[in-house]
Amino acid sequence: MQPENNILVLGIGNYLMGDEGIGVHVANRLEKEMIPGIDVVDGGTGGFHLLGFFENYEHVILIDATLDKNPIGTIRLIKPRFANDFPPAMSTHDIGLKDMVSALQLLDKMPNIHLFVVSIESLQQQGIELTAEIENVVPTVLNDVKKLIFDIQETAVV
Repeated sequence: MQPENNILVLGIGNYLMGDEGIGVHVANRLEKEMIPGIDVVDGGTGGFHLLGFFENYEHVILIDATLDKNPIGTIRLIKPRFANDFPPAMSTHDIGLKDMVSALQLLDKMPNIHLFVVSIESLQQQGIELTAEIENVVPTVLNDVKKLIFDIQETAVV
């Protein structure tokens, strides 16, 4: 079944592992804003169970944590087209997302993927709270995601 909207925002991460769950935190906050023209999903720890979401949307905006040795709280936007375009050290679900992208390529159902990664310090943190450093960048991530949504929607109108 084809969704009504062509943009999916997918927060990835383990909500119970502190900063590793930033993607889920951002998705939950974005969903409360009820932005027209998008669907928002808490993707949890990723994997092949998300394949159907990727197949059904023209644009997928992912938000995830990464252990990339950049300063904590660094936000980057990546446009991965192949599995090896992902950062070398994403979080605990790194392999699942890379494998899923490879499967989408084989199925010829690859959407436009926009990946926001936020640099974190560790995967060892337990609990549902974000550290102060990561909590402080959440508003910036939200603004960056909303700007990208607006840009995609503007381009679609033209």
